[in-house]
Amino acid sequence: MSERPPAPEPLPHPVVDNHCHLEMALDGSDVLTAEDVLSASAAVGVPRIVQIGCELESARWSVRVAEELTGIVAGVALHPNEAPRLAAAGTFDDTWAEIQELAQHPRVRAVGETGLDHFRTGEEGRAAQEHSFRLHIDLAKRLGKTLVIHDRDAHADVLRVVDDEGAPDRVVMHCFSGDAAFAEACLERGFWLSFAGTVTFKNAGALREALLVVPRDRLLVETDAPFLAPTPYRGRPNASYLVPHTVRFMAEHRGEDLSALCRAVEENTFAAFGGGW
Repeated sequence: MSERPPAPEPLPHPVVDNHCHLEMALDGSDVLTAEDVLSASAAVGVPRIVQIGCELESARWSVRVAEELTGIVAGVALHPNEAPRLAAAGTFDDTWAEIQELAQHPRVRAVGETGLDHFRTGEEGRAAQEHSFRLHIDLAKRLGKTLVIHDRDAHADVLRVVDDEGAPDRVVMHCFSGDAAFAEACLERGFWLSFAGTVTFKNAGALREALLVVPRDRLLVETDAPFLAPTPYRGRPNASYLVPHTVRFMAEHRGEDLSALCRAVEENTFAAFGGGW
């Protein structure tokens, strides 16, 4: 694994990394402990993290770490690419039953990431993927928790399914990947749009156009760590302490005061996931 990037200059006001996979690493050899991540990220103005577990073992782990560390809350789900594999193995129902139990934990603020992925799942798995997505939407509504949506190459179908089922009160589009028109469609439905390091990539012109149409009160920021490290560290291991690079880019691109944007992102995250952690 590549060497981790250095810490950036601290932000002028705290923000929350609303989507992180602390238990993962690009090659499995360099997983920081949750305490390490919190310490490093808090030092640069990112003292809170939403830890996402999107297969059964990581969901269990996410609940445990959220119990242990006050700076972390959890989201649990079956990833869109996990659902077809479980369905093919005949283990989806049993696994889903435990995810539903884990989702009821008070330190679990979100059901997700769930959604649709047409990049990695082919036609043969999409029915199972959509079935799983619908179950997650229902669970989020029944429990009154935030729905975190994974959408890869599936914009129209994601909106179709959400419209069919009816959206929960709080919906976050994780690692937003659409253009300005899709952003507008999500905003019309009252979603929050979360931007990751991808918005800093040179080839992300459409994504940067989307960033400009999002009202300040609907913006969130995330890492999706250990993936998607922002420029100038693209391809290196990502972690929550690198959020300031993305936030600074967002503020500059939108022509906004950095401190004001940080305050808005923090307030938005608490509105989307609930405060008090």
